[in-house]
Amino acid sequence: MALDIGIVGLPNVGKSTLFNALTKAQNAEAANYPFCTIEPNKAVVPVPDARVDALVTLVKPAKVIYATVNFVDIAGLVRGASKGEGLGNKFLANIRESHAILHVVRCFEDGDVAHVDGSVDPIRDIETIETELLLADLQAVENRLERTRKQRGDKKAAAIADQLEKLRDHIAGGDPAATYEPPNDDMVRQLKELSLLSAKPMIYCANVDEAGLTEEPELVTRVREYAEARGAEVVRICARMEEELLGLSEEEQAEYLTEYGVTAGGLEQVIRTGYKTLGLISFLTAGPKEVRAWTVTRGAKAPQAAGVIHTDFERGFIRAEVISFDDYVQYGSEAACRSAGVLRVEGKEYVVQDGDVVHFLFNV
Repeated sequence: MALDIGIVGLPNVGKSTLFNALTKAQNAEAANYPFCTIEPNKAVVPVPDARVDALVTLVKPAKVIYATVNFVDIAGLVRGASKGEGLGNKFLANIRESHAILHVVRCFEDGDVAHVDGSVDPIRDIETIETELLLADLQAVENRLERTRKQRGDKKAAAIADQLEKLRDHIAGGDPAATYEPPNDDMVRQLKELSLLSAKPMIYCANVDEAGLTEEPELVTRVREYAEARGAEVVRICARMEEELLGLSEEEQAEYLTEYGVTAGGLEQVIRTGYKTLGLISFLTAGPKEVRAWTVTRGAKAPQAAGVIHTDFERGFIRAEVISFDDYVQYGSEAACRSAGVLRVEGKEYVVQDGDVVHFLFNV
């Protein structure tokens, strides 16, 4: 399973610049006017993972496959987007399948970069976007409610319609779908099918200038306070600087970041926060043919993890041979780990841990 992140924000907040930097692909035109991103930009990005690199050095496989993140950058939204203002809400459909939303918020002053509302106010900007997400969700729920009501004489449909009315009223009151508690399995299924935007975990990306990296601006503090009240995460990134790093070597990038006291680049910060927000971890497989990282939900048991590789692995699961990453690096190979007694045989109830190196045995 790849992590899907949809990027939203007002025009001119640095979304496309950030997309360029995160994906290392100069295919999202960044310009100082609204709606420069006419079609949604999509990119599949390998997840930087030093553990994969270490295993590659030891195993020397024929192929290396990192876990991936899918980024979708949509056109800048404006007030009224849910009713067709600007480029309209058709672009919101592009992020309905995302697992999380990265909301880019402008937290820097620059007279040369126009703001669609004439001034920099991150909380106002956040509320503008989130209102549009709520309105888009409200329309989606009302459409589903209308179709459900047409199923006259169906008692189950009538019960679902009653619950959809409560969900509609919840959202109409300004509350995100994430805070709605479905009363039964039918509504759980409805929520899943609707893929409501306000039900998705939100990560706020405070886009600052270079000075904002060395000392946190008051604008970012306001965003943190807003996010904390909603149980959300914040990453602080200078999109302009991230884009400038693209032409540098890894060593030069590290040196440049160190000058500003930054320990991790924007991509690493976003992915790490995304994994934390969604409760994801990576386990590894290693052999002469391939070293690979796989993404799974934290708390997944061995058969579920096997199913990420192939559904047949889960159905026919027998056992898992597990080596911790640290042990694998210490002893240098699977055979050495087996000889040292650090390779463990685990059954169906084993909960896979982040960084486990696993070999699954199964019946076809």
